[in-house]
Amino acid sequence: MALALAKASHHRFLLAAGLRFSSSAPAPSSPVPPPPSPAQSSAEQLRSGPVAASLAAERAIREGSRTDWRRQEIQEIYDSPLLDLLFHGAQVHRHAHNFREVQQCTLLSIKTGGCSEDCAYCPQSSRYSTGVKGQKLLSEDVVLDAARKAKDAGSTRFCMGAAWRDTVGRNTNFNQILDYVKQIRGMGMEVCCTLGMLEEKHAQALKEAGLTAYNHNLDTSREYYPNVITTRSYDERLKTLEIVRDAGISVCSGGIIGLGEQVEDRIGLLHTLSTLPQHPESVPINALVAVKGTPLENQKPVEIWEMVRMIATARICMPKAMVRLSAGRVKFSQPEQALCFMAGANSIFTGEKLLTTPNNSFSEDQQMFQLLGLIPKPPSFGIEIQRDQKCGCAQQNSGDLLQQAV
Repeated sequence: MALALAKASHHRFLLAAGLRFSSSAPAPSSPVPPPPSPAQSSAEQLRSGPVAASLAAERAIREGSRTDWRRQEIQEIYDSPLLDLLFHGAQVHRHAHNFREVQQCTLLSIKTGGCSEDCAYCPQSSRYSTGVKGQKLLSEDVVLDAARKAKDAGSTRFCMGAAWRDTVGRNTNFNQILDYVKQIRGMGMEVCCTLGMLEEKHAQALKEAGLTAYNHNLDTSREYYPNVITTRSYDERLKTLEIVRDAGISVCSGGIIGLGEQVEDRIGLLHTLSTLPQHPESVPINALVAVKGTPLENQKPVEIWEMVRMIATARICMPKAMVRLSAGRVKFSQPEQALCFMAGANSIFTGEKLLTTPNNSFSEDQQMFQLLGLIPKPPSFGIEIQRDQKCGCAQQNSGDLLQQAV
């Protein structure tokens, strides 16, 4: 009886699939594919499409960071079904980090406007009529007061940006910035700068002053880059990252989506970042804030799903990096931002401005942290984190120096 019921059930399944076989003739059988060769590489397995994110996440958890990514691998991770991609980004995030911790950074424009470069997205370029006027370097009192307020509001990293092409011939202002770095570091904060292209001597001076990280974004893929910037080459940007890395300063480098680029350009950006000799310590993912007067003022706003894909793919490809939900966050609701944190983002810029564009306020972010159960990440200076394989949590090596916000 049971056998008859099983046959009838199987027959109904075949009919539902549009297949009809004579009861007297056996169903034709398809040839069974041979089992995969034991020598089949992980890269070959990734070509299976929908499971790309799963396999890449498993490997990241098992082996840690790698710098031998192929573009096709990253493309297939990025193209995974969105909920699968979000899930596997979260898997890697929870393995490599305390998933509730989010780094809070504040970015201050210490020298605004008058930049000679032609970055098509930037309101600080002297080539565009955006209403941003060139200003001198901010005074010590203004900068240090801003740093104190940021620390009191919960930020643990203070970033200073100057609208310069490079640091050549700016010794007076540069020396003043070195003093800012020393004093802010003395407050117990991490310090980051973005000052354009660096010479080796300037990178070394920043290192000696106590600089934690240096930001120099690649912006987009090498192929699309000339459509956005013509006054500085892609190789010059990579050279600056090399100089920063060689000086022993943490590299902060990411990009912007919504510049008019194609998906393959986003893949190209992630491929370049994930195949650097060392992954950046921080990877900012920016959504274009279109500013009136710039060549990109009419660009279509970035959708949250695009941000989630970028963040989750970055997390899988660069497991240990701080993936920063950066410019453009102000346009996303708290539920949308929550998706980004689930996908692997664990750093934000907080404070009412990002250089010259709007941003989320300290109070808004404090309310969001409370709602989502997020906790501020304490500052760390040269701490080496290892994984406790038994409990899966982050753990300090004894003897390492850790300064935490009280």
